[in-house]
Amino acid sequence: MPLKLDLRPHEKLFLAGAVVVNGDSRCQLMVLNDVPLLREKDILKEEEADTPCKRIYLAVQFMYLDTPNLARYHQFYWEQVRPVIEAAPSTQALIARISELVLDGKYYKALKSARELIAYEQELVSNVHEPT
Repeated sequence: MPLKLDLRPHEKLFLAGAVVVNGDSRCQLMVLNDVPLLREKDILKEEEADTPCKRIYLAVQFMYLDTPNLARYHQFYWEQVRPVIEAAPSTQALIARISELVLDGKYYKALKSARELIAYEQELVSNVHEPT
């Protein structure tokens, strides 16, 4: 089934190893085969991975976009996961779901779950109160 994308003017898209930039007007693209594809809004830059859960997302993003280096990114992923579960055991169910998808090679779905993990992390941090 083809994937239909509506791109805003100047929106970037990572498509199978290439960065595609839309022109001055909206456009519609149809992707007819299964290739790694991320919209600009879903791409996390390394310097933006400033929390433990964002680093988990970054590891999965690398797995999805750079499959020749999977072993390195899997190792990075597991290095990030352990401390998060130790520090916040309530993340275990979300991380288990991400890990299952990673082990099944379903990296795009794992990215979606990793976004949920980042949102949960933000919620946890926002509920931490400074000592008085």
